[in-house]
Amino acid sequence: MPAHLLQEEISSSYTTTTTITAPPSRILQNGGCKLEKASPYLEEDIRPEMKDDIYDPSYKDPEGPRPKLQYVWRNIILMSLLHLGALYGIILVPTCKVYTWIWGFFYYVISALGITAGAHRLWSHRTYKARLPLRFFLIIANTMAFQNDVFEWARDHRAHHKFSETDADPHNSRRGFFFSHVGWLLVRKHPAVKEKGGLLDLSDLKAEKLVMFQRRYYKPGILLMCFILPTFVPWYFWGETFIHSLCVATFLRYAIVLNATWLVNSAAHLYGYRPYDTTISPRENILVSLGAVGEGFHNYHHSFPYDYSASEYRWHINFTTFFIDCMAFLGLAYDRKKVSKAAILARIKRTGDGSYKSG
Repeated sequence: MPAHLLQEEISSSYTTTTTITAPPSRILQNGGCKLEKASPYLEEDIRPEMKDDIYDPSYKDPEGPRPKLQYVWRNIILMSLLHLGALYGIILVPTCKVYTWIWGFFYYVISALGITAGAHRLWSHRTYKARLPLRFFLIIANTMAFQNDVFEWARDHRAHHKFSETDADPHNSRRGFFFSHVGWLLVRKHPAVKEKGGLLDLSDLKAEKLVMFQRRYYKPGILLMCFILPTFVPWYFWGETFIHSLCVATFLRYAIVLNATWLVNSAAHLYGYRPYDTTISPRENILVSLGAVGEGFHNYHHSFPYDYSASEYRWHINFTTFFIDCMAFLGLAYDRKKVSKAAILARIKRTGDGSYKSG
């Protein structure tokens, strides 16, 4: 079966999909010749229970110098050691057993899905719903990824969307590539991040027992799932050396997952096109999508954070959407929210940079 027909089959069967349409007063009027002026942000009332990931253009940084940076030396030392181990892992890759390569790649994909399909699209944005077996899988995969527990990740990410490119944004890209990539993890959070993040409604996360269970047992969980298990399996089951298992399957794999995720915060906010909205910083970056299993269509995502695909084009360089659609086919995911073509075209005409090509 051709890929586009298979996509339509999986997308339309065994589940419900909510299509988001722009309100009539904000779409093309008078035969498509005129647009009514309106805010490009609070357009579609498609998740009345959640608004804290919608960009708030009214928030501005107060005038005056930023507080002095306070370095977190524990994080600086640990991140340095991790990347040194990963660099040594690159040297060891040619002498690894083939099964170790496969295992490392498998662990990379699963842990990446724990961030993209789990912490991001499910728990941060509530763009689809998942039944217990899928939520359990995603919480395990997220623990494998070790990028803070789901509660903290979602809280910071909602603040990132609502207060994007301000000091209340945990990884404000206006502070430079390095800061938005990894530097924000090496210093204390700006007071505005704590202040504004503390005002967000996180009741949905607090009410989910699985999320709070992970938060309660996060330290032993990441020790087992991110470090012990990926090192133990190659060493025990196919006789890989301990140093190869540790530096390739664990350190190198973990460093790649981290940097692929971080590139969404850095490169995808600085390099690429803005076909949907030039008034915001995030860009469309294909290379980031390749590494982050579909998260590089960032101008679209910040324009429509409630779309489960985080992209207009569903499966195009977007393994995460393919995964969610497969879970929907199995009945484990449902109520996937998708923005209508009319709403997309209205936004492009109003705020796009002219680079949009219909696909």
